[in-house]
Amino acid sequence: MPITDLLTGDSPRVHGERVEHTRMLAAMDTPLPPIVVHRPTMTVIDGMHRLRAAALRGDDFVEVVFFTGGAADAFVLAVELNHAHGMPLSMVDRKVAAGRIVHLHPTWSDRRISAVTGLSASTVASIRECSSERIGQSNTRVGRDGRSRPIDSTDARRRAGELMLANPRASLREIAKAAGISPSTVRDVRARLARGESPVTRRQRGFREPRRPELADAVSKTGVARSARRAAVTPSSSSGSDAERPEGSASAVHRTFSPAEFIGLLARDPSLRSNEPGRVLLRFLGCVMVEDDQWEDMVRHVPSHQRDTVVKLARECAATWRGFADRLERRGEQMLAR
Repeated sequence: MPITDLLTGDSPRVHGERVEHTRMLAAMDTPLPPIVVHRPTMTVIDGMHRLRAAALRGDDFVEVVFFTGGAADAFVLAVELNHAHGMPLSMVDRKVAAGRIVHLHPTWSDRRISAVTGLSASTVASIRECSSERIGQSNTRVGRDGRSRPIDSTDARRRAGELMLANPRASLREIAKAAGISPSTVRDVRARLARGESPVTRRQRGFREPRRPELADAVSKTGVARSARRAAVTPSSSSGSDAERPEGSASAVHRTFSPAEFIGLLARDPSLRSNEPGRVLLRFLGCVMVEDDQWEDMVRHVPSHQRDTVVKLARECAATWRGFADRLERRGEQMLAR
């Protein structure tokens, strides 16, 4: 491509090219990488230093690679390529670029912009907050995987709760798709409803809502709670009647925990987190916490020619866990007997 046919592009470098870097490239004997050019406008996306170096050496032609996307995508590509190789962008360059990308792609998540600019997601979030340009902002963000997710899932959580009560046989994935949230969020909503709590988290509500036993009754009657297998922690009866105790007291009536909550409590225990065997145990426990409908999905998708093998392995795994539980129980009894 003739050098004279190329135009200066919308560079992410605030202060332009550095002369000393151009001279260094011009002095190199090895061929320089191709220049990336925006074909609709013939402007340089990536490679201005190489273009200047070629002109300094007296070259008439340079090797180019064309990009045919839009102008906004061309700028994002320029930032990404300059961040990935060659002379890196300065911190000022990257912050200014992040501000422009927030304006060009307001629905992109902080992590997605972080991957393009090389800034931390928290820095991108601060730039977004300080930006005076709010036009085009929405309640969703598009992540690096291309999927849209709500910024505030309050309404989606309430919608998921309504769907569960209306159709208790619906799977987590069905409700997640209908409500526009992840299956893990739906699982949390189901556990909250089973405990008679609001489907919305305390942080999202901004205040503490009272427990709602009517929700727990409705959930129990519709069968939503069947997959939220719960273990009850019952206080000692020697301290008085349950009806006389306030709900917020340490001896409140039947505090219940789902298996996922128990794993969460274990994961916060430093005596488990601080050693490799403990971390392995937490990972194993997390893998087996699967909802009933997920088990059903797996049963339906095991191919017939592998059914016997999977049955054998599943029973061996169950026997292994049973043996682990027995050994752990015996160890506890031995420690008490000392």
